[in-house]
Amino acid sequence: MATRALDKSGRVGAVIGVLVAALLTGCGADGAPAAAPSAQQTGPAPAAFPVTVTHKYGSTEIRQAPSRVVTLGLSDQDIVLALGIKPVGVVDWFGERPFGKWPWAQPRWGDSKPEIVGERDDYQVEKIAALRPDLIIAQYSGMKREQYQTLSKLAPVVAQPTGADDYAATWQVMTRQVGLALGQSRQAADLITGIDKRFAQARSDHPEFAGKTVAVVDPYEPGKYAIFAPHDPKVVFLTQLGFRVPDPITKAAGDQYAAEISSERLDLIDVDRVLFLTSDAAAEPRVKADKVFSRLGVAKAGHALFLPYEDPPIGAALSFSTVLSLPYAIDQVVSRLTAIG
Repeated sequence: MATRALDKSGRVGAVIGVLVAALLTGCGADGAPAAAPSAQQTGPAPAAFPVTVTHKYGSTEIRQAPSRVVTLGLSDQDIVLALGIKPVGVVDWFGERPFGKWPWAQPRWGDSKPEIVGERDDYQVEKIAALRPDLIIAQYSGMKREQYQTLSKLAPVVAQPTGADDYAATWQVMTRQVGLALGQSRQAADLITGIDKRFAQARSDHPEFAGKTVAVVDPYEPGKYAIFAPHDPKVVFLTQLGFRVPDPITKAAGDQYAAEISSERLDLIDVDRVLFLTSDAAAEPRVKADKVFSRLGVAKAGHALFLPYEDPPIGAALSFSTVLSLPYAIDQVVSRLTAIG
């Protein structure tokens, strides 16, 4: 992947190395992370199985309640954890060690440490086989058909949802798919409803967000910016709070996950609110020193918000966009948006 290319998980390539940092302590700016949503943890209904899940490569029958689940999507473990099951195997995403780093998920893992069975879409089949899984889930992934066929010899595999590109299914769709596979469709629906209520409450509490234009930007190197497209999860999050993306940004991004621009085109982000996702402490002063940015109305009004990817992991929570990370992101982002007026 080229250094400046935007990968389909919604991160600029230049940021990847930064996420191989030490484990986070898990605190936001105001202390402990927000509590994660909880479904009614009654487990799968006895009559739930067998179930058949339709996906990108066909359909998969799951005959009995799974207990040894391997997740191969970059954020799939969050959904499984939210439904009360600790995966025995997971893949790594930029070295974040999903069982220990993120404050929204770490309490669900406790002292458990799953086996790391790959990085992104590079799966280690031998390690997966050794775990004796009874279900393999790959929702937020780029699993290929050949990989699906190989892994299907080990256990039932629920591949990416139909009707969406790789890494492009909504968190709601992926949650429903996992809920069905685990025999917990009702619990998954409850999780979705709970988060919908959180967004609705935020919109009600902050009517000033409604209709305001917004841009989400990664200032990944001096003079270079990636403006995320309306369908990127980080931007969808803002629209669920009531904001809207102006047409020039939509046109600039096209069918890509971001429009990569230089300082000369920063007029695209002269919006009501701009959120910069930063991966190092030098990013904020660097952007503020950009002469083009400093002349924008949004800069003069003080309506630019700088959010770290990692410390606290607000950008990571937005990138994950799962039933566990979204409540954390709502708490962290809404308070900061309110603070800048």
